[in-house]
Amino acid sequence: MSTLTGPARSTYVRRMFDRIAGRYDLLNRVMTLGQDVRWRRAAVAMLGLSGGARVLDVGTGTGDLALEARRQASGARVVAGDFSSGMMAVGRRRPGADRIAWIACDALHLPFAPRSFDAVVSGFLLRNVGDLDRALREQWRILRPRGRAVSLDTSPPTRGPWRPLLVFHLHKVIPWLGRLLAGESEAYNYLPQSTAAFLTPEALAERFRAAGFESVSFVRRMFGTVALHRAVRPEPAAD
Repeated sequence: MSTLTGPARSTYVRRMFDRIAGRYDLLNRVMTLGQDVRWRRAAVAMLGLSGGARVLDVGTGTGDLALEARRQASGARVVAGDFSSGMMAVGRRRPGADRIAWIACDALHLPFAPRSFDAVVSGFLLRNVGDLDRALREQWRILRPRGRAVSLDTSPPTRGPWRPLLVFHLHKVIPWLGRLLAGESEAYNYLPQSTAAFLTPEALAERFRAAGFESVSFVRRMFGTVALHRAVRPEPAAD
């Protein structure tokens, strides 16, 4: 579950997403009242893509961010990568998927040369990886200088008047929806557990900086339970 680390976590997460692939998009729309579409649109906009940019959507799932990147920058060269074959099988059937390069890959061992992308984006990836720092270093490695990384992910509910309602939604409503719409309780218990155990936006920003990124910033959404982080790979230091 959410307490697993390293290879055991990676194996668990891959099998879980393979199981829920067919209902993943539907559950996302229902759980967020359709707001996840707006978050992904905002995440891609934060990349500031030019027409010929080379973009990696890592942990692409069914390709939402990859397809949005093509929509916002029709000339972009978009690569969609994931280690869940079930999720990508669903994504490859979506309209526009033929304009994207799909590749099986692990976020901890990206099969790309250093400095080969102008931008890298991920959606609901970082809280699932077995080694967060390695995942961030891999994104830094494949980015060109001044390349941008954007992450969209859930965050632990903050203190405040909305917290009881948010905790109820996470731990009661989401598992109930998972059982009702996908016949899957384990995966939709994992989501709130992994969210509660994940870093705050401030702490995740520090991990981006520790991986070598600069100009790190974030914005909160959904009463603080979702955050979008943006970071830049700096120019090499002058000799």
